Amino acid sequence: MSTNTHAAHAHDHHHDDSHAHSTFSGYMLGFVLSVVLTAIPFWLVMSGALPSKQITALVIMAFAVVQIVVHMIYFLHMNAKSENGWTMMALIFTIVMVVIGLSGSLWVMNHLNSNMMPIHQMSGMK
Repeated sequence: MSTNTHAAHAHDHHHDDSHAHSTFSGYMLGFVLSVVLTAIPFWLVMSGALPSKQITALVIMAFAVVQIVVHMIYFLHMNAKSENGWTMMALIFTIVMVVIGLSGSLWVMNHLNSNMMPIHQMSGMK
């Protein structure tokens, strides 16, 4: 292959710009948002700032969902324009699966908690 043919061949290739390209500032914004979305729930639990454990759990779940969306947008470059909207469908599917997983887990843990034998009754079973 001659250098002229190689140069002509190199110009034939072009990148499809229909998907988002991220910059360093985009990655840094995603990183900062991820750190903040991790630090706030940690602070809420450690300080006991909210009045009940149920409200704290719901707020933490909301932060978890927002953090998943931040990761999908800033690190996986998913938006409504890329890949003819299929990434938006993936985002909606992910949110639905997370809601089902979190609510199901909380339901199971609550059911197990309400049906566990209290410790003072277990000590008399010897």
